[in-house]
Order: sequence, then structure tokens, then C-alpha cells
Amino acid sequence: MYIPAHFQEISRDEIARVVDHAPLACIVAQTAEGLIANHIPLLSAPDGGLIGHLALANDMHRLIGEEQEVLAVFRGEDAYVSPNFYPSKPEHHRHVPTWNYQAVHVHGRIRFQHDDHAKRAAVGLLTRAHERRLNGALAWRMADAPADYMATMLAGIVAFRIDVSRVLAKSKLSQNREARDYLGAIEGLRASGQDAMAGTMERRLAE
Repeated sequence: MYIPAHFQEISRDEIARVVDHAPLACIVAQTAEGLIANHIPLLSAPDGGLIGHLALANDMHRLIGEEQEVLAVFRGEDAYVSPNFYPSKPEHHRHVPTWNYQAVHVHGRIRFQHDDHAKRAAVGLLTRAHERRLNGALAWRMADAPADYMATMLAGIVAFRIDVSRVLAKSKLSQNREARDYLGAIEGLRASGQDAMAGTMERRLAE
């Protein structure tokens, strides 16, 4: 990933925030059949690894070798930025359109896990994280489903974890603009309905 120095994201908290709020990663790998990419929700493990699972019918676990390096791409907020957002534009017109975004690239070696314990752990951890966030005290639990049904569902998946070796992160958020144009971009984004990106940029003002 091309990362100019002024857009390089080095804050571990910000990187973790992107991964946590945009968990649907695109996992890319080179195989004998060429490049493959699969979109799979991932969860950060306490030891820094990534946990996930995929359908048994998905050839990903057959095409990717054990301990092979893969790339997991997490994409955070993104939005189009018009030159019209910048207060300095009428003065010199030296602005062009651009796109603001956040992205995290995680490199690591993948290990597929076919045992029942690993599959239950992967499903349990992922659903607990997202269910608690969405439903609170009414969160769905694996124990809510009939045991035989749950066993059938687990038989149809493969768990995996990615042991992380390298992380590259980019926050392209108009940091290269002067203060009034940065604030103008935030105002323009809000006016065009891009509240999430505007909020991300506003948070950085306090840093």
C-alpha cells in the first residue's frame, strides 16, 4: 500500500478502532489457481492474532497452504472530498478532488482449524462481540440454538486464525491541508451526508 509519510497511521488505538469497526476483511492470497480474495469478518484475539471462520464449501481452505502468508484488508470510513469544500479555493483554485479513507493491511500466516473446539471458540467469540454490541442483554448465544442444529452448523464450517507478522495502516484525512481547509472539508462532508468521515476527522483535531 502506498503510504506518504503524512498519511501513515501509527496509532495502535486508531488501527484497533478501524479493525473493530470494520471487521469484514478482504483476505487475499496467492494460490496455484492465482490470486483469490474472500470477504470474512475477523476478530482480534488478545494475543494480537486474527480469528475467523468460513464455510466448509469455500475452497479457500483447500487452495491456501497451511502457514501460508495472507493479507487481510480492513477498510474504514471513506468519502469523496470536493474542492468546493475548501475556503481557500476561490483565492487561487489550486485544488483538485480527492478521496479520504482509512485502511489497515494485516499480513500474517494462516492456520486452518477443523476441530470442534476451535470452531466453537471462533463462532462464540465473534457472535458474542457483535451480539453484545447490537443487542446488549438480549444478545443471542450459541446455547440458544438446539444442540443438534448447532452441531450441524458447526460441521459446515472451518475455523482459522492468522498469526500477524506486519501491519500497515493509512489514514488519508486531509492532514496535508491548512487548518481552514481541513475544517472546511469537515463542514462540506457533513453537508453532503458523510457524517462518519466528518466525525473521524473531528476526532483527530483533539489529538
